Amino acid sequence: MIVNNIGHLFDRIESLRLISNVTLSSYLLSIGYFYLDDLHNNNEQRFSFSRFYSIKMSNTTYALLNNSTDNIDVAIPVKEPLSPQSSSVTNTTNVDTLRKNYKQIAIAVALYWSVSITMVFLNKYLLSSKDVKLDAPLFITWYQCIVTVGICAIIGNLNKRVAAFSGFPSFNIDLKIARDVLPLSLMFVAMIIFNNLTLKYLTVSFYMVGRSLTTVANVVFTYIMLGDRTSYRALICCGLIIAGFFLGMDQENTLGTLSIFGALCGVASSIFVALNAIYTTRCLPCVDKNIWRLCLYNNFNACILFLPLMLVFGEIPVVFNYSKLFNIPFWIAMTAAGFLGFSMGYVTGYQIKITSPLTHNVSGTAKSYVQTLMAVVIYSETKTMLWWISNVFVLGGSGLFAQVRAKEMKQNHNSNKSTTDNTNGNSVKA
Repeated sequence: MIVNNIGHLFDRIESLRLISNVTLSSYLLSIGYFYLDDLHNNNEQRFSFSRFYSIKMSNTTYALLNNSTDNIDVAIPVKEPLSPQSSSVTNTTNVDTLRKNYKQIAIAVALYWSVSITMVFLNKYLLSSKDVKLDAPLFITWYQCIVTVGICAIIGNLNKRVAAFSGFPSFNIDLKIARDVLPLSLMFVAMIIFNNLTLKYLTVSFYMVGRSLTTVANVVFTYIMLGDRTSYRALICCGLIIAGFFLGMDQENTLGTLSIFGALCGVASSIFVALNAIYTTRCLPCVDKNIWRLCLYNNFNACILFLPLMLVFGEIPVVFNYSKLFNIPFWIAMTAAGFLGFSMGYVTGYQIKITSPLTHNVSGTAKSYVQTLMAVVIYSETKTMLWWISNVFVLGGSGLFAQVRAKEMKQNHNSNKSTTDNTNGNSVKA
């Protein structure tokens, strides 16, 4: 018996070692992708990357990052030819700039991954842990909105005193603006309700697949509401995601861990995530296109909208009769979840700012992969080969979709720019 326990212990240690290696590899691969993508955004004079950075990279690894086996070329803007005397100084400056950019990207990715993964596991703990035992998902979500409004109030009142908060809008509630933002708030409330219900009734490892139809829903609603068509290549990527979703459902059912209600909540969450994105675009002008003001009004409206919902679904008596209502660790965990929810807005924006929207999507895909692996190990789950294939379909389809759309947007931008240049040239000739 003791020998078997020791053997099981060594198996668990080996699993943790493997997942730590996979997590580190995925993280470094993501940073490398972001770094190369950021550097290739420039189209000016180029120099060999290997001259300034002594990074040993195999041809296979580099091919994954850059689709090539040649030397890595990156763009550094040079205004005019430099004399031999000043070239060494310039090279040193370029090296320092590259290192600084690399550190910023690493920090941005680390922040996004840490906050996002921690928030998912903490919400899972609050929603379905045997330690918490509070069957009130609406109340838990409502409290997180309260925390967000409180943080906005604190930072908004400090923006003129603390330089770090100077870009944050002052705390002020205009009821007219709150009414204008109400359509978005309805989508937002539905989104976070179904998102948390998905997390409550599905396993963390299946959470990513359960909400994977967001991309598909986004394609459908942008066509219905905005008239935007999607290319065949992007639709093929959506087909991969749908196949992965249904294959994952089948395998979860085979393993006996599928909740039909949780899966339906995942589909509903995907729909409202897509609608939330569309209504966000529509409502941004109401707050002078300030995303933090929109966050404030969204959560302010949500705090009010949740009250009748909690009353209708009978959660208020459940909360008042809760045995740990005055338990300090419980409220610390609740407040931490609210703080992480607020922080997600910042770290998401920061990662997009440091990298690009495409690389942000790649980061999210890699993060979901690592999050799934962590959940399987932490909760000691056993999965079939087809279950893992379903995850590959979803992650691969999502990543390819982001890349296809980014290339299409770039092509459209270049064609529009060429049309504008030709029009201006003809005007000058005339």
